[in-house]
Amino acid sequence: MAEPWLVIIGLTVATFAIRLSGILVGQRIPRDGAWAAALNALPGCLLVSLVSVALLSGGPKEWTAAAISAVVAIVTGNLPLTMAAGIASIWALRTFV
Repeated sequence: MAEPWLVIIGLTVATFAIRLSGILVGQRIPRDGAWAAALNALPGCLLVSLVSVALLSGGPKEWTAAAISAVVAIVTGNLPLTMAAGIASIWALRTFV
């Protein structure tokens, strides 16, 4: 009977430990220099790696959605709008074509 509560308490402690470690480690991240520049570039690198894998393993639908996203990015220069256009276009192509 007490076993589910032990799991819940254990997971609660683990969750707070992970969050606390993020706060403690986050305070030690450099604010300038080479490491800071690398960490600032990391989200863009991760996004490019995910998109490139999808394009290389995809077909004409993925390539068309990427082209639509590229046009939106060039015309607007707005990242959230570009991502929304890419998501909407791949959904429409996969659903209706």
